[in-house]
Amino acid sequence: MATLSDIGVAAAINILSAFAFFLAFAILRIQPVNDRVYFPKWYLKGLRCSPLANGAFVSKFVNLDFRSYARFLNWMPAALQMPEPELIDHAGLDSAVYLRIYLLGLKIFVPIAFLAFTIMVPVNWTNNTLEHSGLTFSDIDKLSISNIPNGSLRFWTHLVMAYAFTFWTCYVLKREYEIVASMRLHFLASEQRHPDQFTVLVKNVPPDPDESVSELVEHFFLVNHPEHYLSHQVVYNANKLSELVNEKKKIQNWLDYYQNKYERNPSKRPLLKTGFLGLWGESVDAVDFYTAKNERLSRDISLEREKITSNPKSIMAAAFVSFKTRWGAAVCAQTQQCRNPTIWLTEWAPEPRDVYWENLSIPFVFLTIRRLIVAVAFFFLTFFFVIPIAIVQSLANIESIEKALPFLKPIIEVKVIKSFIQGFLPGIALKIFLLFLPTILMIMSKFEGFISLSALERRSASRYYFFQFINVFLGSIITGTAFQQLNSFIHQSTNEIPKTIGASIPMKATFFITYIMVDGWAGVAAEILRLKPLIIYHLKNFFLVKTEKDQEEAMDPGTIGFNTGEPQIQLYFLLGLVYAIVTPILLPFVIVFFALAYVVFRHQIINVYNQEYESAAAYWPDVHLRIIVALIVSQLLLMGLLSTKEAASSTPLLITLPILTIWFHRFCKGRYEPAFVRNPLQEAMMKDTLERAREPNLNLKGFLQNAYIHPVFKSADGDKIDVAMEEWEVEPSLIATKRTSKRSTPLSSKHSVSSFSSPEDNKERSKPRDASFCFTW
Repeated sequence: MATLSDIGVAAAINILSAFAFFLAFAILRIQPVNDRVYFPKWYLKGLRCSPLANGAFVSKFVNLDFRSYARFLNWMPAALQMPEPELIDHAGLDSAVYLRIYLLGLKIFVPIAFLAFTIMVPVNWTNNTLEHSGLTFSDIDKLSISNIPNGSLRFWTHLVMAYAFTFWTCYVLKREYEIVASMRLHFLASEQRHPDQFTVLVKNVPPDPDESVSELVEHFFLVNHPEHYLSHQVVYNANKLSELVNEKKKIQNWLDYYQNKYERNPSKRPLLKTGFLGLWGESVDAVDFYTAKNERLSRDISLEREKITSNPKSIMAAAFVSFKTRWGAAVCAQTQQCRNPTIWLTEWAPEPRDVYWENLSIPFVFLTIRRLIVAVAFFFLTFFFVIPIAIVQSLANIESIEKALPFLKPIIEVKVIKSFIQGFLPGIALKIFLLFLPTILMIMSKFEGFISLSALERRSASRYYFFQFINVFLGSIITGTAFQQLNSFIHQSTNEIPKTIGASIPMKATFFITYIMVDGWAGVAAEILRLKPLIIYHLKNFFLVKTEKDQEEAMDPGTIGFNTGEPQIQLYFLLGLVYAIVTPILLPFVIVFFALAYVVFRHQIINVYNQEYESAAAYWPDVHLRIIVALIVSQLLLMGLLSTKEAASSTPLLITLPILTIWFHRFCKGRYEPAFVRNPLQEAMMKDTLERAREPNLNLKGFLQNAYIHPVFKSADGDKIDVAMEEWEVEPSLIATKRTSKRSTPLSSKHSVSSFSSPEDNKERSKPRDASFCFTW
């Protein structure tokens, strides 16, 4: 088992690592040559100029002001100075609320840690149960609940603290939910006009033999939303075209590179080899080669665009429908359109930046099958990953290594190496195992067919959290207990094993402490250094970047990574809430993580990350739910732990806690969650009224006409689609249709009268009909 000295060594290693990262960042960030790496957001906003353009040659690359090196930590107070309203204007509500998750951790755990160290640590420490138990333990374990004898009255202290911690956590959660909901409603009310406020995504449009999807959508909404329907844009399957456009961008980049190279040295034409990776093959003129390839791709793109727009099979059974008012869009998005609930499905359209266009081409009927496949795949991924977790846990046990590799015993027994293995290696090994997991989960989410980047990230985050809960948390506890107490398991009777596990689970705090230090302390410090983006930027800048435009493309700041960052935060909430009662010594490590991460990510959001979309904190209900789950898990584990400690009299009182917590969650869900899933009609009407008063001549159709056209149609070959402007139809009195069936034509239409119809049929069709319009199949 890891001792206090081992934890001290691990803490020293991680503190020194974090300090080294901060020191390296402080030096690198003030070098002019790295300015675009550490302040890209200001360049994208056009508020910062490159320092390489002025001064002497050396000062363009190296900061010669030695006084600035002495102020290497001044970025920390600078990151905290920007007020939250200004931060929302600067980075968006998503980023500002994301930072509040770290503040929420501090609000919850600082008071809890104070109570735990004031009351529970003395109660746990003043016992000698572990010394007479025969179990392997350390000084840290004496601070845990395992050091209290079975059936002791001291467990009432833990019971009272469990209620206190639960009530405090719920109070802070309710207060935060209320604040974030208010921030979201205020943000939506004060936000500038955006296309998604007026647009609804319609899916599963039923097929019709007489009308195209476009005509069918127009007909349906002119009849059922006559006063509010404005326009629509059908969804094309343009995935192949998108691939061609992306390929052309790459070819254009190479063409620009070789043209710039030739312009710098006109006496020598650049050459390249046509073989694999340009290592062998015939040598050809690089400019001519990429020019010809670029022209061929341009022709292919034009042919593919024409093919898509002329082929009805390229049009999917979905469309973006825009309305004249926000109120009309809200009514349509939040109501059932037809008596058959499986067709004409409507939902709020994502903002144009948020649309994941590749998944719009997936037929609606295939989505259920895809999600079933992904569910099965995720099940196997989650539960078979326990094998490498078990291997990682074996690294935390010196005895296991010495038995498997006895020749290493003299080396392992060296104090520094032993402390490094037990206090640092398990955490870093687990971090490496989890390195590729987010990419796998994002691929799964894309395969499921979600149509927005925000939905993809939220789904991936949910799975990432579940995976970490099963493997990192439960897997580490179960496999680690099995390794550490193997001798006890072998020599004990069956009915004694649950008691051994109950006593051993709190001892896993040492592993999680090292994991928090590696991932939370050193990991967060490494985040601000941005070593990988720094290297990639300079490689691109040296080999590919020749123009200012190329430099802007090389300066990719990325996003905050909600799909990985938020689940990782939730793991610390889970560890803190579970071990607050069991082993309170873990709490200071969690608090340091939240404080450090808040400062670091505030700096990154202000200066670096550029969010791809804005969901107005739509993810907050997921954040709230996962903290509630962590709270319930902590209560259930405490209940099971006390049952093994012969404290059965406390079980009835502990059962009340999960019930109260679930009730609290249902209350918050009913009270605050509607602000995150629905748009109040009153708010929509107020904003529409104000807009009509301020901009009576607003050309809304011109504002919306190209908002939801696939990007490849707007940017391929530099062309821009021009959509003819039409006058708004205030109240259509005649709805044109090509349908020949009497049952499905609500109003008489000149297009429905065939030249082969009899006078009786024409007379029948000319009778007025009910204007309600819905398909029944």
